Amino acid sequence: MIRSIQRSLTDLLGEEYISAVCAARAALTGESPETLRAVADEKVDFYPASFAARQEELMARVGETLVPAFADSEDGAPTGSYRAAQHSFAAPLGGLGAFRVGEDGRLYFAGKSEHYHIPLGHSFPGYELIERAKRLGIPNATHNNTRGFITRTLERRLIAAANGLDAADPALGEIIASKQPGVLSCVINLETGSLAVEAALKMMLSRFYTIDGKPAPYAGRIPVFLVMADNAGGITAGYHGTTVTAQTLRGLWPEFGEKAAEAGLYRVESVPINDAAAFDEAVRRWNEGPYKTAGFCHEIIMMNYGGIRLSEEFLQSAYRACRATDTPVLCDEIQSCAWVDGLYLFRKYGLSPDFVSIGKGFPGGCYPASKILASGAFDSLNQFGALVTNGQEELASLSYLITMEFIAANGEHIETVGRRYHEGAAAVAAKHPAVCTGVEGDAHMTALCFDTVDDAVAFCTAMNHDCCVDISAQTYKPNCPPVALTKLPLITTEAMADRLLELFDEQLGRLDGKEVRA
Repeated sequence: MIRSIQRSLTDLLGEEYISAVCAARAALTGESPETLRAVADEKVDFYPASFAARQEELMARVGETLVPAFADSEDGAPTGSYRAAQHSFAAPLGGLGAFRVGEDGRLYFAGKSEHYHIPLGHSFPGYELIERAKRLGIPNATHNNTRGFITRTLERRLIAAANGLDAADPALGEIIASKQPGVLSCVINLETGSLAVEAALKMMLSRFYTIDGKPAPYAGRIPVFLVMADNAGGITAGYHGTTVTAQTLRGLWPEFGEKAAEAGLYRVESVPINDAAAFDEAVRRWNEGPYKTAGFCHEIIMMNYGGIRLSEEFLQSAYRACRATDTPVLCDEIQSCAWVDGLYLFRKYGLSPDFVSIGKGFPGGCYPASKILASGAFDSLNQFGALVTNGQEELASLSYLITMEFIAANGEHIETVGRRYHEGAAAVAAKHPAVCTGVEGDAHMTALCFDTVDDAVAFCTAMNHDCCVDISAQTYKPNCPPVALTKLPLITTEAMADRLLELFDEQLGRLDGKEVRA
């Protein structure tokens, strides 16, 4: 059961800071400090009963036409690839919680949380605190050397959570001062997941090439990045962003990557999924002669490759091999962060990464605000080495704190519903062996696996167009297992998950009878 909480800005940010903010606003505008303080002290109900009840009511109406279709011919000015992928009928006219009304006037369930970045749904009531902060005049825009109090507070809380500590624990100071590998101790605030991962790749490469004249400990060696293999042994399985370097880690820009390898700049090598012995051999192979492993980059649930889940045993073994060879590890949690009790999936797996990229879910769709958490052992970049003008936004940091507060109060609900949904999806898949081969992923991030690409596409088409449930078939990568990807909002209740599973069962039954294919 979802537990609502009530918080004020004073609760989240503290008496001393709020007093200073109210004094500053009063001095700037001439307003009464008492009036401003009342805004700061007023508690907001994060998940009121009326909002919760409306979610259950809307789930029963998914697929219905709620308003007349928006008859508009605006096509925008996209590139060719964006034009080809556009589905304006489902573009949002409005949203509430786990639902949106599309331009076709129908009610849609956000089965992928609007591509993974609204864990708490649309118009989450707790984000009203952002409007209160605006009313107090708290500026959003700061810069890298004027990081505001909210951002600095968030940094400490992110590092505390990454190390399993309460933010008030005196041990946090020792963690932040640590320079030990595998101890996350510092944060770089960026805007996109791509830039967060790029920052980690830069810190890995700075051990081979100097960025500003400082000696590189592995100068003269050829850096080798290890990534998860696709089913053909290639490097297309991962997804670590859209910068050129990150894209070469997934097989894009193949001629560029080949020339980089031929010139000895760096190379990318794949390791088989969940094969600890093969990983050990790869680490041995690429730490011989001129080569040195620059880093191991992985997701935990490969949402861009069949939703495949890397096992705890494999990852723990891989981390041991990396630690023994001074190979830093990037755990890319851009998609999985904030979707688990405790905020970070790596902690559930007992892992100690050197870098963790986070984003998407934490700011709840309010702002672009990704970050890289890093071990002080690899803190090698000057300020301009990983910098964006808007990365330190105060209200974006506040959206993180609000999301974290609600998740902290609802860990039991998140675990219960996630487990029920994943197990239920497995049971539904088992009822339809003619088309389904099982499930992958975990909890809210569950993928239905299909025997053929055609069946996966037919299922997702039916779910999207007939049922108005936003899920997607993964068909854009070669050698990728055909799956239907889902990532339910954390505010999904057990009853809502059960209704979704009923819709899955109905559509898979039609596929069994070849009705959809016909």
